[in-house]
Amino acid sequence: MWPHLVSMKSARRNSLLRECLRCILGFAILAPLLVAAQWAVSAPTTPDAQRNALSAVESQVKWLHNATRTAPNLGAQAYGNIRQQFDGLRATYGGLKNTLTSQQLAYGANDLAEMDAGLDILQDAFCNYDQDIADGRPLGSALNKMCQVLRQGSDLWLQELKRKAARLQVGRG
Repeated sequence: MWPHLVSMKSARRNSLLRECLRCILGFAILAPLLVAAQWAVSAPTTPDAQRNALSAVESQVKWLHNATRTAPNLGAQAYGNIRQQFDGLRATYGGLKNTLTSQQLAYGANDLAEMDAGLDILQDAFCNYDQDIADGRPLGSALNKMCQVLRQGSDLWLQELKRKAARLQVGRG
């Protein structure tokens, strides 16, 4: 019986050793990722970076407009394409905010909150579309309504963003 106990102890020891090695290996893989996440490189706050980011937002609004204009030709893919462009607008605007200096962020906190709220209001167009479909409105009609709201709303939103960006001196050294 005694040799049997030795082999069981060996098996447990080997199993414990394997588990320890897995933990060490897992930590070795994850540690650099955790450190990188904590020390993430922030976007530059130079005037050039700000101008480029503002230009990217303007381009994204144009791409959203293009998606809303071509929607009738895309059929079932239209909603997804428009949603993708809207989500891109939100992300691009987030990138613009990341280029702002701490002074710009502090001075423009209310303005930036209003711009975020404006995007939230525009996003409601997707909920309204879903509700129109649930209420039995024809797909084409619901899509056209959503596209019109997004086009007009994003135009107004962009005008307001440009006005607020000028007040915050975005892109000026």
